[in-house]
Amino acid sequence: MTPERLLAPGESGVVHLGDNLEVLTLVPDGAIDLIYVDPPFNTGREQRRVQMTTTRDADGDRVGFKGERYRTTRVGSRAFADSFDDYLGFLEPRVRELHRVLAPTGSLYFHVDYREVHYCKVMIDRIFGRACFLNEIIWAYDYGARTTKRWPAKHDNILWYARDPRRYWFSTDEVDRIPYLAPGLVGPEKAARGKLPTDTWWHTIVSPTGKEKLGYPTQKPLGILRRIVRSSCPPGGVVLDAFAGSGTSGAAALESGRRFVMIDESPEAIEVMRRRFAGQPVGFREAIPARRDGA
Repeated sequence: MTPERLLAPGESGVVHLGDNLEVLTLVPDGAIDLIYVDPPFNTGREQRRVQMTTTRDADGDRVGFKGERYRTTRVGSRAFADSFDDYLGFLEPRVRELHRVLAPTGSLYFHVDYREVHYCKVMIDRIFGRACFLNEIIWAYDYGARTTKRWPAKHDNILWYARDPRRYWFSTDEVDRIPYLAPGLVGPEKAARGKLPTDTWWHTIVSPTGKEKLGYPTQKPLGILRRIVRSSCPPGGVVLDAFAGSGTSGAAALESGRRFVMIDESPEAIEVMRRRFAGQPVGFREAIPARRDGA
């Protein structure tokens, strides 16, 4: 594995600007310990995040903390089209590359929602093998508008596959614990320690006005990625995210003592990650694909 093809000496992470199908050709076989991907969900609409600033103003347009008046100003927006004529045709060659670069003890976490998860599972089963499917994790949240025409959709689906179901790396030593729903039934010692999560993860979305929000339309919570990274990537291992967006998986890797490779074709996403990883040993490159035979 040559450093220029993955991580240079002294780098804890690298961010590539480019088409992930092309950039993945730079990654050697079996080089990645954990892959997390959060591809476009094929919602059929544009994903948009409007950025606003709020300043105290006696003639402002809203009332805020302690009854003070504030003025809101739009400072920009980010958006991308989330619609594909052939969604699986777009994903399948990328999943094949992800399978190739995954280490023998590695895992893939594939994040989608109810619209496409069933089709994606059948496609990934063909590439990895059905025996390599370990869990469907349900990330449940409670935020946003609610329809009255059906049960409101308030969850995402995360499919977890092992490269080899007989020897994948998994540890709960660093995983956050959650409160018992009935602490009185388990005793004070267990209640104080908390319990390990199941395959249903209750976690709020990134608050639109919170400090964690970076202005990226589909940013995922650090708490979700922290749990994935710490449970399924060995310390010092390498995390790859081929649809990196705001780089949350890289941030989770960095704070947890893992290294990372982020890929995104959006210059706006790269700029978000430049700010997020400012001052960290993270390299930024515009990848030039190379033939796998080195020619």
